[in-house]
Amino acid sequence: MRGRYALLVVLTVLADLPDAAFADENGISFWLPGQYGSFAATPVEPGWTWTTVYYHASVDAGADQEFPRGGGVSLGLEGQGDIILFGPTYTFAEAVVGAQLSLGVIGIAGRNEASVDAILEGPNGNQISASASDSITAFGDLYPTATLKWNKGVHNYMTYVTGDIPVGAYKAERLANLGIGHGAIDVGGGYTYFNPSTGTEASAVLGFNYNFENPDTDYQSGVDMHIDWGAAQFLNEQFFVGVVGYYYQQVTGDSGSGAVLGDFKSRVAGIGPQVGYLFPAGDGIQGAFNVKAYWEFAGQNRPEGWNFWAAFSFSPAAPK
Repeated sequence: MRGRYALLVVLTVLADLPDAAFADENGISFWLPGQYGSFAATPVEPGWTWTTVYYHASVDAGADQEFPRGGGVSLGLEGQGDIILFGPTYTFAEAVVGAQLSLGVIGIAGRNEASVDAILEGPNGNQISASASDSITAFGDLYPTATLKWNKGVHNYMTYVTGDIPVGAYKAERLANLGIGHGAIDVGGGYTYFNPSTGTEASAVLGFNYNFENPDTDYQSGVDMHIDWGAAQFLNEQFFVGVVGYYYQQVTGDSGSGAVLGDFKSRVAGIGPQVGYLFPAGDGIQGAFNVKAYWEFAGQNRPEGWNFWAAFSFSPAAPK
């Protein structure tokens, strides 16, 4: 029965997303809170998995909140993103240091919109005192990920490393981008309690993100800490309900000549519901569908809002 549920991992563990989220430079962070959730550390069936995710985010900040952007300062910030994530993951059958190894990469495409109430002294020294808006439809950065997972009965453990390859659409002078303009690396680990006999599950993942300097703006965002968590209960062998949440905190300040607002440390928390459904998808293939949503609060140097995830995934089915 454990193998039947394992596919849900790829629906609740996602590679990193673009700047539909906000913190750090321009209020934009590499790590998107909520990427991990229920079943994060549960092993999966060996072989290829394909995941497709629709992600929507809507956030805003008051006109009195300042955000660094391209060497200048933006007052107030509002954004909306509609993004499709897609990509393969391969899970090896042979154990590595007693763990299950998975390697994957996620690409993104979609539309991002942003607006500000005012911009004070942009990168070229121009003074703008009116509202401005921007939108872009394009491809974003690439996000490779590697995970190791260990299972001991109802206890599951994992460690991961992921990063940002900055090849997506990005210009320092734009308000809306689908890339962040710099590389990043994120490492962490997590735990999942999952009892297949009762269908009860609880997970938590802790990670730290290091940002490299943006060469276009001479801005280096600080180190970010994030905790993603989830809990679920299966109502039968195919359908589950639960709750998810996250806490994001920047633990070191921003730096570089472009960091005109100083440390500019950010934080935000979020919580919301989730539902999931497993279904057969052909000979030897199992499908899964997962929906979750977060409402944000306790934001600092970061717009608050809400976000919605709808994920489909297909992978090898567990032996009967």
